[in-house]
Amino acid sequence: MTTYDLELAVERAELIAAGVRELTLRTPDGTDLPAWEPGAHIDLVLTPDLTRTYSLCGDPADRSAWRIAVLNEPSGRGGSVYVHHELAPGAKVTVRGPRNHFPLHPAPRYRFVAGGIGITPLLPMLAAAEASGAPWTLLYGGRTRPSMAYVDELTAHYGPDRVRIAPHDETGLLDLPAALADPDPDTRVYCCGPAPLLDAIAAHHAATWPPGTLHLERFQPVETEIAAESFEVELARSARTLTVAPDTTVLQAVRSAGVDVLYSCTEGTCGTCETDVLDGVPDHRDTVLTDAERATNETMMICVSRCKGPRLVLDL
Repeated sequence: MTTYDLELAVERAELIAAGVRELTLRTPDGTDLPAWEPGAHIDLVLTPDLTRTYSLCGDPADRSAWRIAVLNEPSGRGGSVYVHHELAPGAKVTVRGPRNHFPLHPAPRYRFVAGGIGITPLLPMLAAAEASGAPWTLLYGGRTRPSMAYVDELTAHYGPDRVRIAPHDETGLLDLPAALADPDPDTRVYCCGPAPLLDAIAAHHAATWPPGTLHLERFQPVETEIAAESFEVELARSARTLTVAPDTTVLQAVRSAGVDVLYSCTEGTCGTCETDVLDGVPDHRDTVLTDAERATNETMMICVSRCKGPRLVLDL
């Protein structure tokens, strides 16, 4: 999918749940925005040193506007606080994208599981599944009902038979064994939410479901071992060879050498820094690529991934 750098205007900014702010973004001249598909996300370039990634949660057929919803995390790294306090209606913001590392694959049936703000990428997926005629269900958990965005919209539109709302203070932990009962090779399971939920659903799924039927999108990086060795990176287009020390990422080394590259999360969760690998074997440490994509070793996320050997050649 082609990505774009756009200067967009905030048309609306409203609190839609406790701590969740929804933004509607449009072009200043009213022209159509680039097309996107369910699962896509965009980067908001908030300041020169602050870029954050958010899932598109509106209607892909409506190219007049993009919609995102952002959870305010005061103890985070500053992106959500900036969105909540600085992006009022009328504000301009540079937006990069869309990109999609969490696509909805055609399937006869679907099961969706969302935790908190993880509902955002699933909203357009539900609409697409509905339009396709495929049966689906949604299990949606959160801390409290007032903190869960789009609850009323979901229950009113789809009904309680397919949408189960499960706030923790009312129902306790999500009943994942029930949600993943009756394993089916023709059913795709899509889940987005905090790391503990994704880890739990991956463990339940792996125990009984066929491989390739689970699709996760993570907001947080996975824990990895500290690098023990340095390695060389050849930048083919820049005709440079760099040494990446154990305490340095490929991204840091490349930027220190004056090579301009796109990046956002620096945690291996957004896919912005995905780079083609021309030679060598990456040590993949991201949460973006699938197992099949990792096996090809054709690309890597240079913000976290390293090298399994002494040398990599990158298309930079």
